[in-house]
Amino acid sequence: MQSQPVTNLPADHAAAMPAYIERAHLIVQDLPMVSAWYQKMLGLAPLERSARGEMLGVAGRPLLTLTTEAAAAKAPRSAPGLFHTAFLVPDRQELGRWLAHAANNGVRLQGASDHLVSEAIYLADPEGNGIEIYRDRPRSEWRYEADGTVAMNTLPLDLQSLYDEAPREGWNGLADGTVIGHIHLQVSDIPQADAFFRDILGLDLMARYPGASFFASGKYHHHVAANIWNSRGAAKRQANMTGLSDYTIRFREADQLAAAIRKLDELHTPVREEGGIHRLTDPWGIGLHLAAPTA
Repeated sequence: MQSQPVTNLPADHAAAMPAYIERAHLIVQDLPMVSAWYQKMLGLAPLERSARGEMLGVAGRPLLTLTTEAAAAKAPRSAPGLFHTAFLVPDRQELGRWLAHAANNGVRLQGASDHLVSEAIYLADPEGNGIEIYRDRPRSEWRYEADGTVAMNTLPLDLQSLYDEAPREGWNGLADGTVIGHIHLQVSDIPQADAFFRDILGLDLMARYPGASFFASGKYHHHVAANIWNSRGAAKRQANMTGLSDYTIRFREADQLAAAIRKLDELHTPVREEGGIHRLTDPWGIGLHLAAPTA
């Protein structure tokens, strides 16, 4: 199923930037159980089914593909791959609405943070794949540094206040306009991540934490993050591991995509093009799809 761009987005929305995260693909061991969890607890809707997988999304727009393999082995915590997939909801009201749904259904949360640019709630699916549900603050409230980076922090989020403000009417899944705002990866080396995402793919380095870099297009706070908190120096991810199989970056500007492909060619990185999708494996063994602008 081809993704259709989200329409009527504010000009500064994560998915309105020159490049943005379109979808993610996880390999799981128990497909029916994990898919049912994403549908009930996160509110994703099934869009397509096959013997080996299911495609889930919001308002008919694919966001997450789940597949299973007989030989899939549980990825160790230290392996490169997914730290979390971050689902961006339209506003604070929708974040509170999801929180109330989670509380009413006994969803176990792992944390909640105020990042200055956003408010985020963290959890994991039944197989340990990390998830963030978040809303962005208006960009007028963001503070940019002189070097072009954006000020972020990790402060406590008042979940009780968010819950108390949430509408009490029935919850029918994630709101139309929900997208994957960013994807956060585990990698083995930060300078290597800087070279790949900034120097090859052309994303801006927007922030640094100890052991982590944050990259984005259009001065967003981050579309991709990479950390070494669990995976410093780890060997490449193996193809039969559970977890993040691949993810897609969609480019709105053909020139930016072409520049990235040229740099990958110069480095002799194998890239296979099919239907406007350029498929490759990143330096840590994670699949990456670079998608051309939609017509």
